[in-house]
Amino acid sequence: MSTVIYPAPIFGPVHSRRLGISLGINLMPADGKVCTFDCIYCECGFNKDFRPTLPRPTREETATALEQKLQEMQHEGQLPDVLTFAGNGEPTAHPQFADIICDTIRLRDHYCPQAKVSVLSNATMLHRQEVRDALMLVDNNIQKLDTIDETFIQSIDRPTGRYNVSEVVDNLKRFNGHVIIQTMFLKRSVNIGGLPAIDNTTDEFVVPWLQAVKEIQPQQVMIYTIDRETPDPTLAKATKEELDRIRDRVLAEGIPCSASY
Repeated sequence: MSTVIYPAPIFGPVHSRRLGISLGINLMPADGKVCTFDCIYCECGFNKDFRPTLPRPTREETATALEQKLQEMQHEGQLPDVLTFAGNGEPTAHPQFADIICDTIRLRDHYCPQAKVSVLSNATMLHRQEVRDALMLVDNNIQKLDTIDETFIQSIDRPTGRYNVSEVVDNLKRFNGHVIIQTMFLKRSVNIGGLPAIDNTTDEFVVPWLQAVKEIQPQQVMIYTIDRETPDPTLAKATKEELDRIRDRVLAEGIPCSASY
């Protein structure tokens, strides 16, 4: 399988299905993956297969590289629509995450004030006050909630540490609406390679997930499905019809929702 290991601390710009022209900020090592999830659909592969040898970029290295790239893009007349924290693992796990967010906002305001600052997170570090405070400063606080079914989470998202979905939902509610929920929908037939069936597009999963979304009251919901090759080759995309059906149920609750196919 092909995997994507992103440069650090800056990569792109790339075209995001959901965010536009995105300049990536990767707070994980440039030669491997460090994540608090080990998702079976992750384009970066499984954690065990990409152990890094390099350290994470520091706050100073990140700010210097970001400023240099923004100066370059300014000179070329192509400024980003968004500065996106993503890459080879969970960005909020970086020990200097809050300070890096402040540096990024300062540089954004100077070079490209129209750009949004986005964080793609799996919500595993929301128990930390400093992380929540930093996320309140960004434009797009995008937090993963693939399901509220604990068995599904353990088999699909595969947290590397303690994970309690009820606590995660409670922490998401603490943003008082300043949060975007991002959910991956996918499937696998039970008769493929003897592996268990997977399908979180069914009412068994969608109904309780939607109830949690209603409790969180996010500013938006982003639902999507597999777009690139996955480390588990037996996974399949949710269909456009399935995503549209789920999107429409969210919209019916008065919550903005987009679907990416």
